[in-house]
Amino acid sequence: MKWSIHGNGKTITDGEVVAPDERLHWPQTISIGVQHILAMFGASILVPTLTGFPVTTTLLFTGVATIIFLLMTKNKVPSYLGSSFALIAPVMASKVGDDFSAALGGIVMTGAALFIVGVIVAKTGTRWIHALMPPVVMGTIVALIGLNLASATLAPMRDFPATTFLTVLAVVLATVAFKGLLGRLSILVGLVIGYLIALVQGQVDFTPVGQAAWLGLPAFHTPSFDFNVALMFLPAVFVLIAENIGHVRTVGLMTGKDLSKFNGRALMADGIGTVVAGVGGGSATTTYAENIGVMAASRVYSTAAYWVAAIAAMALAFLPKFGALINTVPVGVIGGLGIVLYGMIGIVGARLWIEAKVDFGNPINLMTAGTGLIIAIAVTQDLVFGQFQMGGIALGTIATLVVFHLMSSVAKLRGTDLTEVDA
Repeated sequence: MKWSIHGNGKTITDGEVVAPDERLHWPQTISIGVQHILAMFGASILVPTLTGFPVTTTLLFTGVATIIFLLMTKNKVPSYLGSSFALIAPVMASKVGDDFSAALGGIVMTGAALFIVGVIVAKTGTRWIHALMPPVVMGTIVALIGLNLASATLAPMRDFPATTFLTVLAVVLATVAFKGLLGRLSILVGLVIGYLIALVQGQVDFTPVGQAAWLGLPAFHTPSFDFNVALMFLPAVFVLIAENIGHVRTVGLMTGKDLSKFNGRALMADGIGTVVAGVGGGSATTTYAENIGVMAASRVYSTAAYWVAAIAAMALAFLPKFGALINTVPVGVIGGLGIVLYGMIGIVGARLWIEAKVDFGNPINLMTAGTGLIIAIAVTQDLVFGQFQMGGIALGTIATLVVFHLMSSVAKLRGTDLTEVDA
C-alpha cells in the first residue's frame, strides 16, 4: 500500500512510464483514476442493463473485486475488474422473469471454478491450459458465445428499427471519429446518442427516476444452485481464464516486467471477486482491456489509480437515482449496442485464430471450429438430455473440446497427426 513518487510527481519524462509501485501526486493520480472509471463504465453498466441485474449492485462489486485483485496480486498488477460479457448468454438463459437467483448461482460456481484453476496454475504454471485449449479451441469458444447471442437482437430490430440501427451507427462512427480516450469510449458515446434518439421518439420513461431516492443501499440478492445451470456457465470459465492470463501478460509487456508469477494469484482473485459478486447479486467480474488502453495512453501503470477508480465506483453504488436513470435505457438502444458487442465477441474469436495462424486446411481444426459454431448458433433453446438441460453455448463448447481432442488423439494413435497440440 505504499507507492514512491515518480519524478517530480507532476509530469512524465519522454520514454518513461509510471510503474505499478509508483504514483504521481494525488491530484494527478485521481484524474487518472477518473479516466479508468470512464473507460470501464460503458461496458460495465451495459452488462446489467442487458441482463436485468441491478446496475448499482454490479458497480459496487466491480469496485470490491478490483480491490480484492489488487490485494491478492500484492499491488503489482494494475487492473480493473469490470463486469464480464462472457456470462451474458448463460445469465439470460437461466433467468426466469425477474428471478435471477439461479443465474447468481451460476456466477458463484463460475468464480469457484476460476479460483480452483488459479490454485492449480500457481502450482503448475499455464502450460496445461494451452494444451487443453489451443488457439483453434479457444477462438471457437469465444466466437460461439457472441454468435449464440445474435438472436437476442432480433426483437429490438423489429420493434424499434430506427433507434436500434441509429445506435449502431453512432457507435461505429464514434469509434473512428474520435481520438484518444473518447475514441475508446465509443460504446458509451453510442449509448448516450442512442438514448437521445429514443428520447426524441418518446421511448424513455423517467417516472422511476423521480421515485428513486438520492442515497440508499444497492439491491442485494441471494443465489440458488442447480447443476444444469452450472453446465450453461462452463464455457465462460474458459473465456475468463484466457482473458485473465492474456491481460496479465499484456500488462507485463507494457511495463517491462515479468508478471507471469502472478498468473495464479490473478486467476484466484478474479474467481473470488466473481464469487463475492454472485453471492450479493452482482455480475461476474473480469479484467478489462479498456483500462489497459488507458494505461497505454497515459503511461501511468500505478495501482494507486486503480484504488481511486474502485473506491469511486463503489461510491456510485449508493446512489439509487443513478441506478434508476441507467435502467431507463430503452430496448432499442440496448439492441443496437448488443449488435455491435455480440458481433465483436464473435470476431474476437476469429482474431484469435488469425493471430495464432490456425491452419484451416487441417481437417481437425476445420471440423473442430465448424461443429462448435453450428451447434451454438442452431440451439437457441435448451435441449433436454435425461436429467440435464444444455443450451447452445454449453453444447457448442463441449463439442469443440471433444471433437478436437478426440480427433487429435486418434490421429496420433494412427500416425496421421495433422495438428500440433502443444502450444
